[in-house]
Amino acid sequence: MPISMDRALRHMSWANQRVYSAFSTLPDEALDSYIVNPEWTARRLLQHIVASADWYVYCLGIASWNEIPEPQIIADLAPLAVRLKKFDEQIQSANELDDELLTFKDEVGNTQVYRSTLLAEAVLHATEHRAQLMDAIESRGFSAITLDSIDLWAFESFERESGNSSR
Repeated sequence: MPISMDRALRHMSWANQRVYSAFSTLPDEALDSYIVNPEWTARRLLQHIVASADWYVYCLGIASWNEIPEPQIIADLAPLAVRLKKFDEQIQSANELDDELLTFKDEVGNTQVYRSTLLAEAVLHATEHRAQLMDAIESRGFSAITLDSIDLWAFESFERESGNSSR
């Protein structure tokens, strides 16, 4: 069986949902956490992860791009998580298609990239910002979830234990 992005995309979706669920147990003040740059608060990162997934769906030619609001309180995370799950599923569906050069409009005009580039970037981008989010809350004394509990090894164990493991 050829190697595909399927496992990485499933891991991305699983890890995203675990982070949003864990983060929902924190107090509202955790949303203002940041590492160094106060413009990149936890609230902005949580919004940015969802907005970026929406952007990848748009770039893949699946749906139009929408504005995603920043969460104002922890309770705002539940609807964001629902939207993120939908976007992650749409991104994962693109893995079934052939790799081809896609064209989309962005802030500089028409851009062309391969579908595989967008899929890889979606995974890498979400991973980067999940790590940034965990560092931001930990630096302010909050704890919700560890990076080790959402890494690929944890995902592999989860899939085996739940009987969802597939090649």
